[in-house]
Amino acid sequence: MTRLLVDCTFVFNHPELNTGIQRVVRNIVNHFPSVQDEVVCIPIIFKQGKILEVKQLTPKYADGWPGRAHRTLEEWANKVAHKLIQIRHRYWWLNSRLMRLWPWNAYRFVRRATNLVFHVCSLSFVLPRMLVEWFLKKIEDQSRAAELEFHGSDILVLLDSSWHTDFFPLVEKLQQQGLPVVSVIYDLIPMTHPQFCDNSLVQVFDRWFEWIANTANGFIAISSTIRDQVRDEVQRRLGSDKADRRWFDFFHLGSELDLVESNKAVRPAVQKLFASGRSVYLMVSTIEPRKNHVYLLDAFEQLWANGSDIVLCFIGRIGWKNEQLIERVRSHAELKRRLFMFNDLSDVELEYSYSHAKALVFPSFVEGFGLPLVEAMQRGLPVMASNIPVFHEIGGEYISYFDLARPESLSNQVRQFEESGAFPAARHMADWSWLNWENSTRQLVQRILHHVEVQKQAHKDAQKEAEKEVETHSQSGADEPERCPQ
Repeated sequence: MTRLLVDCTFVFNHPELNTGIQRVVRNIVNHFPSVQDEVVCIPIIFKQGKILEVKQLTPKYADGWPGRAHRTLEEWANKVAHKLIQIRHRYWWLNSRLMRLWPWNAYRFVRRATNLVFHVCSLSFVLPRMLVEWFLKKIEDQSRAAELEFHGSDILVLLDSSWHTDFFPLVEKLQQQGLPVVSVIYDLIPMTHPQFCDNSLVQVFDRWFEWIANTANGFIAISSTIRDQVRDEVQRRLGSDKADRRWFDFFHLGSELDLVESNKAVRPAVQKLFASGRSVYLMVSTIEPRKNHVYLLDAFEQLWANGSDIVLCFIGRIGWKNEQLIERVRSHAELKRRLFMFNDLSDVELEYSYSHAKALVFPSFVEGFGLPLVEAMQRGLPVMASNIPVFHEIGGEYISYFDLARPESLSNQVRQFEESGAFPAARHMADWSWLNWENSTRQLVQRILHHVEVQKQAHKDAQKEAEKEVETHSQSGADEPERCPQ
């Protein structure tokens, strides 16, 4: 019996995270029961050289004082960690300001010495958080996963982010024992746009892709745009002959928010923002350079300068390489008037924001998919987005596209929308539809099964052809008449 063993190691180990990949992994794993008619899907993790079947992807604590104590401790730890992150951002902002002053801007050795001191002192922010996370893991309920024996007919699917893990030797061992390996690819941004990523991630990701290109039997991306990029990159690294032995496909993501809990309330600050009666434009994403929040500020500052009272709201955790942007937001004259930023909204509050906003504005330079676009449009919220290929794949003529080289391109569209009430897209949102997470999961499973079966059949045919050639060769040798020596 064929089974899909689906890796979700990172999400299992970091249940507190709720960004793009984690959201995808959770939703697909949660919908495995609905596709069991296709194939048995088993979420797994790799731990200490073993495969463990996941019984519970995210912690659900028991009633009574042990559960309450664990929840209280985890809530406290998360608050402390969040506060340490805020302090760390301010800490490195101070470092960047010092570097502009004398003697730091004049003497290289002063800069280097100061940076060394700053890095050493930053351990006081990092180590407490690491200790808290380690302690929480030690007291975590071990019943969340149990050891699993694999079968020769299993298929290994690397669904989670695996470039920062250490299970590569185990995956290679499983493949040598007959398990096909399928890699889900979300994007190639650290390779195609390294300027938006930390240098360490660029190096780690490049090493990972070299490994996965040589290891995986097939690749399935989250958009046809990324599928084509993956195929081109594998061909470039391995050559056409080796690349042709692998398969490449894609599936599309769903749109439901899986962490919406009816018992959670929307905080008053969020309700107050949307109760003002003003038009609120959302940007939902991690705050990092690739998402291009600077463009939005430039565009909306043009609108505010012309007297518009519309609101721009950033929703998403604070990421990397954003010190100048965060400082600009926090010191902005319109902060908490016409500019808002929420870094820790729950799914309940995000759902509330989607349902009460005027539009989503999404100026990314590059994306693997663009999950917030689908989440917004599925709820009837119109989208204005940058003019990049993957957004056309998702939204087609139902999205209004703007020019990233000209912030006035967006501000003009917003102004037109406000004045006319007609959204400036070629087609009306009412005609747009998208698949849900169940159909997304089914699409992923069906395409993997199809390609693995085709690959297996091609391998069998090649073996039969080789056996036939050997047989023909031996028959022709037996029929050849014996020659007498001269």
